[in-house]
Amino acid sequence: MNKCNIQFSVAPMMDWTDRHCRYFMRLLSPSALLYTEMVTAAAIVHGDADRFLRFNAEEHPIALQIGGSDPDWMAQATAAAAGYGYDEININVGCPSDRVQSGQFGACLMADPALVADCFKAMQKETDAPVTVKSRIGINDQDSYEFLVDFVEPLMAAGCRKFIVHARIAILEGLSPKENRTVPPLNYERVYELKRDFPELEIVINGGLTTSAQVDDALEHVDGAMIGRQAYHQPHFLAELEHHFNPEWTMPSRADVVEEMLPYIEREVGSGVPLNSISRHMLGLFAEQPGARAWRRYISEHAHREGAGGEVLVNALNAMPAAA
Repeated sequence: MNKCNIQFSVAPMMDWTDRHCRYFMRLLSPSALLYTEMVTAAAIVHGDADRFLRFNAEEHPIALQIGGSDPDWMAQATAAAAGYGYDEININVGCPSDRVQSGQFGACLMADPALVADCFKAMQKETDAPVTVKSRIGINDQDSYEFLVDFVEPLMAAGCRKFIVHARIAILEGLSPKENRTVPPLNYERVYELKRDFPELEIVINGGLTTSAQVDDALEHVDGAMIGRQAYHQPHFLAELEHHFNPEWTMPSRADVVEEMLPYIEREVGSGVPLNSISRHMLGLFAEQPGARAWRRYISEHAHREGAGGEVLVNALNAMPAAA
């Protein structure tokens, strides 16, 4: 099991951070802690667990995020995951999606910290990996520091030592999940106050971090920074951030990363995975670079075709007026 770099991590993002995305991101950052998409406890317990839990060994350090509110199911899901070697198991108490609320998990659970604490205790009994919690700073009209503390304290008493906090409230009615990522204002100071008042906790901040300077500033106050949409839409930012923290690491060019992906693509496509299931995560690799539009257009027009393989990425590079 790899030692996790607590300085920065990549957020769990539904429909985005699957195993293909994480393999790609690992080439851009050897040390970032990568989170899976949220997987529901019910899907693991009653579905094809291996489909949801398997990952590439190269993805370490990696955290599994589980959604649910039934302590027994959460424990069973954690037990099923224990044999896969995840470096961390995380409880989703932050997602504002309607489909999450209907299943009684996600941000709505901030209103019931005792239940989340029961889930935590049941899960931690089933794994040697640390169980952590990802939340918002509040929900709906519960927008106060006191509400956040009232949520954290029962979990702290149960033994939880790491909290990832998205520095926005979640508005559970009237805003879409997309709007919930941008409309509620960021309140970094509330997260910083949590760290000041509970210095024994590991506090990781999430929300709106798009530059190395912003990450540096956050790390003056908390233990770690979690990168979300910026890591997906402009994935080379991960390489820049890695080099920022580890200057001895040689940052690969974007074209080098494409070349490093080719053996993985050949293996996965050979096992029946459609190319566009992998290449869709790479569309932003050349964002804001010369030829970025040609790169995206070529992949979008060719990756879905029957028999498409790594040659599509090579041809997309060649279609660019200048490869970065």
